[in-house]
Amino acid sequence: MRYLSPLFLGLVLLPGFIVGAFAQSPPALNRVEPAYWWAGMQNPTLQILLHGRRLAGLEVRIEGTQVRMQQVIQTDNPNYLFVYLDIGQAPAQTFQILLQKNGKTLFRQPYDLIARAPQSSRRKGYGPEDVIYLITPDRFANGNPGNDNNADYSETANRQNPGGRHGGDLEGITQHLAYIQQMGFTALWLNPVLENNMPEYSYHGYAITDFYKVDARFGSNEGYRQFCQAAHQKGLKVIMDMVMNHCGREHWMYADPPARDWFNYQAEAQGGQYIISNHARTTMQDPYAAPHDRHLLQKGWFVSDMPDFNQQNPLLAAYLIQNTLWWIEYANLDGIRMDTYPYPDARFMQEWACAIMAEYPHFSLVGEEWSRNPLVVAFWQRDKVNPNGYTSCLPQVMDFPLQHALVQALNTEKETWEAGLIKLYEALANDFVYAHPEDLMIFLDNHDMDRFYTQIRENLAHFKLGLAYLLTMRGIPQVFYGTEILMENTAYPENHLIIRADFPGGWPGDASNAFTGEGLRPDQKEAQEFCRLLLNWRKNKPLIHEGKLMHFFPQWNGTYVFFRYNETEKVMVVLNKSDKTETLNLAQFRGLLTEKEGREVISGKVMPLVDTLAVPAKTALILELK
Repeated sequence: MRYLSPLFLGLVLLPGFIVGAFAQSPPALNRVEPAYWWAGMQNPTLQILLHGRRLAGLEVRIEGTQVRMQQVIQTDNPNYLFVYLDIGQAPAQTFQILLQKNGKTLFRQPYDLIARAPQSSRRKGYGPEDVIYLITPDRFANGNPGNDNNADYSETANRQNPGGRHGGDLEGITQHLAYIQQMGFTALWLNPVLENNMPEYSYHGYAITDFYKVDARFGSNEGYRQFCQAAHQKGLKVIMDMVMNHCGREHWMYADPPARDWFNYQAEAQGGQYIISNHARTTMQDPYAAPHDRHLLQKGWFVSDMPDFNQQNPLLAAYLIQNTLWWIEYANLDGIRMDTYPYPDARFMQEWACAIMAEYPHFSLVGEEWSRNPLVVAFWQRDKVNPNGYTSCLPQVMDFPLQHALVQALNTEKETWEAGLIKLYEALANDFVYAHPEDLMIFLDNHDMDRFYTQIRENLAHFKLGLAYLLTMRGIPQVFYGTEILMENTAYPENHLIIRADFPGGWPGDASNAFTGEGLRPDQKEAQEFCRLLLNWRKNKPLIHEGKLMHFFPQWNGTYVFFRYNETEKVMVVLNKSDKTETLNLAQFRGLLTEKEGREVISGKVMPLVDTLAVPAKTALILELK
């Protein structure tokens, strides 16, 4: 893989690891990244970034047990050195990095190689046995008001500003892990928690200004690790939201780029201008796409405040891959959600995913490809055979096509060949294009789209139909915080600031409290309890996690039936979207349905399954058959 052996044209690499010309101003060493590493990693190569002032004239020496220097690389910026070491045989230890001039040591930097936790490489990620709860940390709960503001950060807390920081933090989430566990969720995906020292709109986390530091308004690195430990103690897995495509304009690297080509269209090199991405993601698969259009997708900036990384620079590629490995090892992560997956260099994303999975073969990675076209989404998944020869190591992708089809199906009043439940049926039928449809992340909504309750026009019955479908379907379900209590943004369509509103009860004095139920409307309580019942049932139902799936063509009366089954057990799911009771003729299911009765999960009633089945209006029946 390229990041293991960086052969970087244009960089200076001299014998004896003496690089550049020593400047007259005194050198300074300000930053070492990563700050430490682990002995026993499968990849024996370690890149150490040294940043300061006038480092390019220094000679690098290493004093350590079985730590072998590979090379030192200087870029066109004299403030950086990239030290590559072979630590494949090195035991856990503290070794020394010496920066010298004419044999005189100017800096002696201790560097720790830490012993890995037992079985770290064998960690198991999340999967279809889990249901993921997605949280925007600034908007969930404020556990420590003392960290709402920080003198080192430009934006201060203002809960009255929908686009401001509201004070939610890691401590607030930790204090409510019991709620999340009792609801029946088994994994947590937090929107990015790394430093976002941006002047405004920093709450969402996607304009990172330090890839090795948790934002102090959320907590600290150690606080994040403690949060992960607390989640694990509650039986909750932790998924970190990462960004390889870009950083925030206030990132320290953007102020002093390590190389002229560290960023795409660096503003300094373009007279202060940047080039925006065309967001034409289909160009990666389009056999007729103009090279210019494909170039703009991966080289253009996502937005003006997010400088776009040039991952074709192998030093940057190694830096980003190592950063991912560092967080997995440091925080004991269970999975990673990768933002804007098709926007970075495609070859780099291949290397990134392959490097992670080589180190952790049973780990979980999911990539965001926001497309309603399953052919576009399937392109990025592991084992997919693509016409252009592109291969991937990414285990999971997000099923945006199924989400869109579900909303269409629920919102259509009349069933036709072109609209209604047939859209949901045909969306699922497209699973033949995926290498591993069982590993798709499925969802009703997320932090970037209108709330599900808004999308389905605030129809509680349709909410239940959608949730029943989600929690019995193949794949890995994800639920956005507040979906369980019908949070909506109907008056503010597509407004992210309202979509990511505060979770009620997360702040003292809130008018209602979703953690206790106090002040919730009756329909909110009903939805929450419906969600809790299904989640806890699903948690203990391996058949739903790994069973086979068979669905039947939807009827024009607004009913749709599918089965989850294995050799010993079956679950029959019936969706009735009609506004009246519909009677199903069970003869059509007899190839699979041999039982004479079933226990309905939601009501607990035992229902006869002889010739017909009456399905109440606007109802989902989930029948356990034995």
